[in-house]
Amino acid sequence: MILLHHLRIGRSLFTVWQLEELGIKYSLKVYHRNPETFLAPIELKAVHPLGKSPVLEDGSLLLSESSAITTYLLEKFDTENKFSPPREDIFNWANFTQWLHYPEGSVFCPLLVRMLLLRSKEPHATLTPYSEREVALHLTNIENQLGENEYILGDKFTAADFGVTYIVSLAKRLGLLHSYESLNNYLEKNLARNAFKQAVERAVE
Repeated sequence: MILLHHLRIGRSLFTVWQLEELGIKYSLKVYHRNPETFLAPIELKAVHPLGKSPVLEDGSLLLSESSAITTYLLEKFDTENKFSPPREDIFNWANFTQWLHYPEGSVFCPLLVRMLLLRSKEPHATLTPYSEREVALHLTNIENQLGENEYILGDKFTAADFGVTYIVSLAKRLGLLHSYESLNNYLEKNLARNAFKQAVERAVE
């Protein structure tokens, strides 16, 4: 059975969501952040050298990195391609792969910088304009890709929506979605999915 090492309040919830969407039997080991530092507990380093989450175990396999976990779960369990195009459809598969990796490959860094700046409560001569510029660039890019579509790649929900929803939700928590009505609507719709609600309940979020 799949075992997911889940750190509360963070990216891992969106991996739990994927497990629920796929209908996979799994178990959770839940970890809690340090209330003072908000960092992961030291126990996670006994699971993986980086001490971060999510980490997935499946038999002898120990896998970290959210997009890698998504790819593995799709290859093993999404045999009917409900959440991704088949690899034989190479152009659509390549575009899907781009949007699967884009949230954490490009968008997360400027949002993280913004988060750290908010915590420091002091502007920074270099990092503040960098974060403002890059966040606007990426949110506009996501908004343009979404267009009039229901989901990020069209009218069908795909696994690319897990990561994009995470990024958009993080932007909302940082107070950055005021001028992005379509992203607010996209986020509301995805968080209303039954599988997401089940993930929140299961992960004690």
